[in-house]
Amino acid sequence: MGQSASSIAGAQALHHHHRPSKPRSTAAVISTGMKIHNYIENDPDADPADVFTGEGLADYISNLPDECLAYIFQSLSSGDRKRCSLVCRRWLLVEGQSRHRLSLNAQAELLTFIPSIFTRFDAVTKLALKCDRRSASIGDDALVLISLKCRKLTRLKLRACRELSDAGIAEFTKNCKNLKKLSCGSCHFGAKGMNAVLNNCAGLEELSVKRLRGITDGAAAEPIGPGVAAASLKVICLKELYNGQCFGPMIIGAKNLRTLKLFRCSGDWDKLLEVIADRVDGLVEVHLERLQVSDVGLMAISNCLNLEILHLVKTPECTNEGLKTVAEHCKLLRKLHIDGWKTNRISDDGLIAVAKNCPNVQELVLIGVNPTRMSLEKLATGCLNLERLALCGSETVGDAELSCIAQKCIALKKLCIKSCPVSDHGMEALAGGCPNLVKVKVKKCRAVTSEGADWLRASRGSLAVNLDATEPENMDASASDSGAQEGGGAENHQVGGQGGRANIASSSTGRSTSFKARLGLLTGRRLVSCTFRRWSSFGGSSRNT
Repeated sequence: MGQSASSIAGAQALHHHHRPSKPRSTAAVISTGMKIHNYIENDPDADPADVFTGEGLADYISNLPDECLAYIFQSLSSGDRKRCSLVCRRWLLVEGQSRHRLSLNAQAELLTFIPSIFTRFDAVTKLALKCDRRSASIGDDALVLISLKCRKLTRLKLRACRELSDAGIAEFTKNCKNLKKLSCGSCHFGAKGMNAVLNNCAGLEELSVKRLRGITDGAAAEPIGPGVAAASLKVICLKELYNGQCFGPMIIGAKNLRTLKLFRCSGDWDKLLEVIADRVDGLVEVHLERLQVSDVGLMAISNCLNLEILHLVKTPECTNEGLKTVAEHCKLLRKLHIDGWKTNRISDDGLIAVAKNCPNVQELVLIGVNPTRMSLEKLATGCLNLERLALCGSETVGDAELSCIAQKCIALKKLCIKSCPVSDHGMEALAGGCPNLVKVKVKKCRAVTSEGADWLRASRGSLAVNLDATEPENMDASASDSGAQEGGGAENHQVGGQGGRANIASSSTGRSTSFKARLGLLTGRRLVSCTFRRWSSFGGSSRNT
């Protein structure tokens, strides 16, 4: 929308009316409200903006150029935008023309409404089509009609659109060649549809595929890729595919690929990872979760010298040897997540190799791994930039290990401890250590009491302490229980009371008499003030797709 002469005149009018007017009385405001109400009641088709023409009621909103009004709308939530669109015809038009993101219930009945929807929302570039699994979804006709109405589409998300076929996807991609991001889950089209995407969308940068039912299992599966999109692909994510390896040609051909995520895809991935690492040398981020991959695959990944982020989640065939190889070659590693599934195949040896060779590590998440004080000391001294640490389900992490972390991890800012044999004595050590610590999260550590958490808050007023002893057991790295990842989910910031204290084996001694005395002195006196401070400190914390 270009700025018209009337819009410029409106901006000049705003300039002349920028001086503040005299404040109006409450009676005047009420009178104005009644005037608007009666005006609309008498003429339902009237424009409410026409009301603001009385004395002292200059209509500044009507003088705003469409571009400014659209900019305001873009700052509102989806619900507020919908309400604003009901104010008047102009707002309805501007709101529709300035909306770039749209999410629709993709049931079969949507077909009849597509022309009117996309006549109003004619500037949509990001579209989500989601259908209830128990309902019939849109078919090829609806998708093709959308593609004709949304030629500028750059992002598309398809969820449970089971009636879409290869032919419909192929026709769609012929009309929407500017697609940059595609995410599809629980759909029934197959390899031909995916190849049509890769052959028609030359600018495709991100591809996420989950539970694509139309891909043939076994040796008869049609290979997917590389296509013209191979040159632009930067992010590939494959989830829960029976034959995800048929995407091999696409991955191998993506020379500029930076992020590869493989979740719960069947088959042996070692050989394919060897070929991928040999052909794609720019990988920066690799996620392997519940995958059949061994040290052979890790040794192949070690050839990606620019690797910065590595997630190994429930890959029981990966051992210390594979992790050592990665650490020795990938010296730029910044984030390392390991869920060892309590197999003890990754332990001190692998972690010490990380400490010796990867000084840039900032985030370390260990789930079902049993590090000892020896490896923790090496990590603290070798990874001086370590800011986020999560230890979950580690049987060897007790009070002595927590004291070591408090003494050695100078740069640490966020610490998460879950289902570890630590107690209030370990919390006491945090009071005088980790000078940069801003947040501590403790879950399902039965020997840590609410009194211990309150004492720690009282000792370090700026430290946010979250104690949660009631959450159901869930040690899954993919669920982000660690709390150490950046941009994580909203947390339940409350103190979980406990009636008793379990006797958990730990490497620490009993609580000292002086600590008991301090608890008795501080808990009663500062409990209320600590609680208010805790809520206020967490008031602004939130998570963000």
